[in-house]
Amino acid sequence: MNQSMLAAIKGKLVVSCQALDDEPLHSDFIMSRMALAAMQGGAAGIRANSVVDVQAIRATVTLPVIGIIKRDYPDSDVYITATMQEVDELMTAGPQMIALDATLHRRPGELQLAALVQQIRQKYPSLLLMADIASVEEAVNAESLGFDCIGTTLHGYTPETAGCKLWQDDFAFLRQVLAQCGAPVIAEGNVDTPEMAAHCLTLGAHSVVVGGAITRPQQITQRFTEAINHLY
Repeated sequence: MNQSMLAAIKGKLVVSCQALDDEPLHSDFIMSRMALAAMQGGAAGIRANSVVDVQAIRATVTLPVIGIIKRDYPDSDVYITATMQEVDELMTAGPQMIALDATLHRRPGELQLAALVQQIRQKYPSLLLMADIASVEEAVNAESLGFDCIGTTLHGYTPETAGCKLWQDDFAFLRQVLAQCGAPVIAEGNVDTPEMAAHCLTLGAHSVVVGGAITRPQQITQRFTEAINHLY
């Protein structure tokens, strides 16, 4: 198993460079420039959505990439790299790691997560797999399935965890996952400030992924305007 990417991002920042179809920066060229800016700012890795974005980013920067494909399925609320089809598509762009939704929710076509992981391991034995989870139970399950690392990505984004924030109660959820899992844990989700990112690492996170606070200017602008509007 190639662990070089995990070594490269240990104790460092990964920047998520994503813009969905309805966002103003949706463009593989723009995302590649975002990745270049992140690299120049000291990031150790990039997380990206879609084959074209991963291709453009890999052609622009030397940083390792965590690839995902977000795709909606009518029979499932799992949308992050949900099936083998997305994995095969991403592998045409050659990311060093692929992240999958590793929640316990129903998957497309009743596909079982264990079967998907086994399939990926057989076809791409050197590929690193990241488990995007929302609960401690899902983190423990993902580790038992052999994921290379666990990401807190979906905490607060599932019906069971709606309204939760990673930073609540001094990062209580992150602490619980770290206590339960021996695999590297990557802190991701609502890490909004440099201080939060640093604190995640001091608590024992292997790495930290920051997205919107760096690469989504409409969200950053909204935070400023909301603070200002509260004055009136």
